[in-house]
Amino acid sequence: DCHRTCSPVRAARGRHRCDPRRPAVGRLTAVTDTQQARDELTSKLKRTEVQHRGSSIPGREIVVVLTEIPCGVESGWHVHPGEEVGYILEGTVEMMIKDEQTLTLHSGDGFLIPPDTPHNALDVGPDSGQMLSTYLVAEGAPLARFVDPPPT
Repeated sequence: DCHRTCSPVRAARGRHRCDPRRPAVGRLTAVTDTQQARDELTSKLKRTEVQHRGSSIPGREIVVVLTEIPCGVESGWHVHPGEEVGYILEGTVEMMIKDEQTLTLHSGDGFLIPPDTPHNALDVGPDSGQMLSTYLVAEGAPLARFVDPPPT
């Protein structure tokens, strides 16, 4: 029980380590119904919110998500209400971005998706891919929403 081990200052401020209102820092959290409603990609891919905090930029929040993409699976065309700064942890991913050449990203590669830019990720195998993405997004907006593919 952290209430016995918290400092008196933390306890006085109501900032116990077990307080559910305290932001998750460096711990993985399960996808909740609320998160799924805010992140349509959870219907197709395994996405684990690693961190979710306010930002020093008014009206913005920072969300860090670990995404697992099985071999041969696409995320589907989608957008985010802010920047996505990502890093491929494992696998090879083709990143299709509207009006840009398709990127082939390998383990160790980074990428940047501008706000509200339609894009689609496909794991080309041979194994499942994993990416870690940091989103700097509009506060309270859905983290991801599906959109129609761009015309070819």
